[in-house]
Amino acid sequence: MSQSITTRSLLGKNVVVIGGSKGMGRAIVAAAHAQGAQVLAVARQQEPLAKLADTFPGVQVLRLDATEESAPAKVFETLSPDVLIVSAGATPHPAPLGEQSWEQFSRNWNSDVKMSLFFSQAALNIPLPSGATIILISSGAAVGGSPLSGGYSGAKRTQMFISHYAQQEADRRKLDLRFLALVPRGMIPTTDLGKVAVSAYASSQGISANEFIRRMGAAVQTPEEIASAVLEVASNPRSREGNVFWISGQGIEALP
Repeated sequence: MSQSITTRSLLGKNVVVIGGSKGMGRAIVAAAHAQGAQVLAVARQQEPLAKLADTFPGVQVLRLDATEESAPAKVFETLSPDVLIVSAGATPHPAPLGEQSWEQFSRNWNSDVKMSLFFSQAALNIPLPSGATIILISSGAAVGGSPLSGGYSGAKRTQMFISHYAQQEADRRKLDLRFLALVPRGMIPTTDLGKVAVSAYASSQGISANEFIRRMGAAVQTPEEIASAVLEVASNPRSREGNVFWISGQGIEALP
């Protein structure tokens, strides 16, 4: 990540990470905890949450299905966030379009989009405290497409729309809330999602996973790089115009 990105401290802030037990979400939890934030990690599986709590003493954990309509209220009752980060999502079914069932194709709509909608609505309707920041983690596939991932690209694009619509609604209601969508520009091969994507695209090109990653070059990103950018934006959410931002090795930039 570019050295132009500097992170202000989240000391004393309440940070909630939906999907905080593994991959990118876990890296965000670790980075926020290191800055002195009060962190709540939310996920479905108990074992990764327990390991997270053991590794980072003081981090709270909550096991629930974030796609349930009642989930936001339960989360906000546990810890009212100054910063809410929705990084959870389903791993898409890797197959060409002609081989996807509707259930497989719509997997990310019923997960990523659903929880983004519910948590954004709750942030507006409860509402969250004045000055709160809500960050939805999208994907570069929302811009460039991902033909072996079914409805994944469209779902991640819709997260960008949700962020924009939610900000318009917050402004209309005169709520001091900031809604953002962050878009990692490259692939993150070390996450569960990244491993599936690398395997699928490497196989389609008749090369090994390692060769596929090598050919990606600078497009490869790490969870820690994404976490650094997320915390930079969370610490100073009004430092940039717009609601949707690329995260790349060159730093953070507005997405036209």
